[in-house]
Amino acid sequence: MENSAYKTEYLGGGITAVVSEDHTFGTDAVLLSSFSSAKRKDICCDLGTGCGIIPLLLLREDVGERITAVEIQKNACELVEEAIKLNHLEEKLEIINCDLRDFAKNLPMGKFSLVTFNPPYFSKDSGQSSPNLSTRIARHEIMSDIFEGAKCASYILKYGGRFCICHRPERLCDVFQAMRENNIEPKRMAFCTRQKGMKPFLVLVEGKKGGKCGLKVEDEIVLTDGEGTYLDGIYGDYEVT
Repeated sequence: MENSAYKTEYLGGGITAVVSEDHTFGTDAVLLSSFSSAKRKDICCDLGTGCGIIPLLLLREDVGERITAVEIQKNACELVEEAIKLNHLEEKLEIINCDLRDFAKNLPMGKFSLVTFNPPYFSKDSGQSSPNLSTRIARHEIMSDIFEGAKCASYILKYGGRFCICHRPERLCDVFQAMRENNIEPKRMAFCTRQKGMKPFLVLVEGKKGGKCGLKVEDEIVLTDGEGTYLDGIYGDYEVT
């Protein structure tokens, strides 16, 4: 690899991610990729893809007939481009460097059967802001938020297509509102906790474009046992360190 600032991280299943100090990935993305329950024939789009971790995890599982990744930050897009070359995914994965708010200019209407979105969790004015611009864009609603993500998803999803998102539990009402304002009906959700008995740190929600009312609350996802060891099946072949 030409750029020494990049490093590789093997995900299992013959797939390797390319990450950097500015753009890496965490538990949330791994959980969202699994929760999305992508099928082999799904035409997928991942909004705000960062280093492309969610598309790469889907391809590790041999799901997603074709995946489009959307990212506003050029330095993150370069990581995805490197991963595409490294894993020989030119026929399966493409990266589009654009603002997801400009979806009508850059993305096809009604094409995708699955859209995933791991959005910034914090409002632009909340919490301690990182001095690193890439980190601020990823964590704070500077360039996008759940409402803009849902609007984009509604435009690019075909009727009956699914929109899967993760967020902090305290923002759940906003997730539901964003979906319903854009003709996406919440259909399935699950809370995630690090250990049995602890408060959830994440909520996963799936909505269906044009879906009827009716929400299924799935069993809580517990990451570790009482001693902090990750439970089997949470990360697949990926080795947690």
